[in-house]
Amino acid sequence: MKKTLLVALGLAFACAGALAAPEDAITKAGCNACHTKDKKLVGPSFKEIATKYKGQDVGAKLFDKVRKGGSGSFGPIPMSPNPPEKISDGDLKDVIAWILKQS
Repeated sequence: MKKTLLVALGLAFACAGALAAPEDAITKAGCNACHTKDKKLVGPSFKEIATKYKGQDVGAKLFDKVRKGGSGSFGPIPMSPNPPEKISDGDLKDVIAWILKQS
């Protein structure tokens, strides 16, 4: 019984950590300097991004956009490039998947 409880608690903590990971990566990489969850700051909100790309397979496109930076998708203000030293490939993929679920 104790073993089952410990396993259940371990899984609960692991799942909670996995759910918070994209938001932690966003904070660590400094994305919040220009983006918020639900309102425009310097760049579009995560919700605006999700709404624009809803139903589209754009994970690779957004990954490339974050890595290279650029402008024009949401207005004239450019987004600076974000190299792997700032956010790892795995974290970036998780963040993009999380963002696309915000609509």
